[in-house]
Amino acid sequence: MNRRLSAVLTAAATLFALPANNLWAGVNEDISSLQHRWAEVNYQLQGKAQVAAFESLTADADRVVSTYPGDAAPLIWRGIIKSTHAGAKGGLGALGLAKSSKADLEAAMEIDPQALDGSAYTSLGTLYFNVPGWPIGFGDDKKAEELLRKALTINPNGIDSNYFFGDYLLKQKRYAEAKNYLLKARNAPPRPSRPLADSGRQQEISDALATAEKKLKD
Repeated sequence: MNRRLSAVLTAAATLFALPANNLWAGVNEDISSLQHRWAEVNYQLQGKAQVAAFESLTADADRVVSTYPGDAAPLIWRGIIKSTHAGAKGGLGALGLAKSSKADLEAAMEIDPQALDGSAYTSLGTLYFNVPGWPIGFGDDKKAEELLRKALTINPNGIDSNYFFGDYLLKQKRYAEAKNYLLKARNAPPRPSRPLADSGRQQEISDALATAEKKLKD
């Protein structure tokens, strides 16, 4: 009787584990698809075509978020897509996208602040720095630095965590500090599954480093 019960429980555990494993594989595939398409839209398109593509990609992200409720990663990527869309769109019309991105990133942090190597902190910090301050928007340089530093404690060697903090420092005219973080971003380990994103980011790093070095010589 005990053996039969043990066998039943083992079979049940296996049965219930399969959907979880399949779900995990599914969210990884869907996130990978969003990442790949985001890199194409962000680095290979411009103007109206880029804005339209971001709108379509946001709809794709909506479906991924709906498919995996309670998972931080889809929320993070929807937030990233919306924030980049806001940057491409520009002007006050982008503020709604920025606020919606902020809500997604904060929701993801409530679920799992460590998800995707702390990417929610990086993206939210960048939003706080780039969005206008009160009374127009929620921008806050002090809050931005706090969030960007938190991202670095989670992912100290990452290309994005170091680049975005270096870019923040550059725009704050803290050129020597900026150069140090930008150099660290340049030397970050490559991400084999994201070659287009890495290539585009490395170009941004090179441009930012050139600016920092020029300012240090002036």
